[in-house]
Amino acid sequence: MRSQHRGRTADRSPAPGAGGPGDVAVEERLAEAQRAASAEEREEILAEVIVEQLPLARSIATRYRGRGQPLEDLVQVASLALVLAVKRYRPGRAPSFNAYAVPTITGELRRHFRDHGWTVRPPRRLQELRPRVVAASAELEQTLHRAPTVAEVAERLDVPPEDVLETRLASSSYRHLSLDGARTGQEHSVADLVGGPDDRLEQVLQRAALPRLVATLSERDRTVLDLRFLHDYTQQQVADEIGVTQMQVSRILRRIEHDLQALARDG
Repeated sequence: MRSQHRGRTADRSPAPGAGGPGDVAVEERLAEAQRAASAEEREEILAEVIVEQLPLARSIATRYRGRGQPLEDLVQVASLALVLAVKRYRPGRAPSFNAYAVPTITGELRRHFRDHGWTVRPPRRLQELRPRVVAASAELEQTLHRAPTVAEVAERLDVPPEDVLETRLASSSYRHLSLDGARTGQEHSVADLVGGPDDRLEQVLQRAALPRLVATLSERDRTVLDLRFLHDYTQQQVADEIGVTQMQVSRILRRIEHDLQALARDG
């Protein structure tokens, strides 16, 4: 008996456009599902309708490609929304199936972008205002033949200019920029402009504190440091200059190093 049903419906091809013959066919199938004698038969009819209408879901998802989300993810969101639309639609109690399904799928896609499309998520009011600002800006640009000002967009949307400005600033957090991606019109990536670790930075504070610490040393210790490191004397030359042995100079330098480190730790 089920095979007869398949034979009756196999030649019905749904059309993505609203209100066409394909739309009528979908409504007939869904009405048939409501009249099904068993839950199993009803689920089978609904599954067939879902499979047949998947091109509609993909078509809507494709409109949102290139906005920072993988197309495969968008198709999945749209397909799940289609399942909800098929199961919730009631023939005779709502407009045509496509008139019901398209807003349902579109709403789920927009919700997906709102919840997953932001690198740094701004307040909800800015997330919801962003698509309105984008649409109004595009309309005004067509009319004015130039980029609209914040005040003009705010007047079109009847919102405070501060909200439009804040939304535009928040839009910079909508898509992240890959450090490995090539910069527009240039061969180098963003990562090429980012500095790497610099061991010398760790010495900045030490170098800044060094004059103060050296000033606490005895005159002979300062002389040893001056001859050894500023004038590049060898340890033997330093020893000859101050009248001690080279071994004593070596011990003096080790003690000075130890004293300076202790002073640096104590602040």
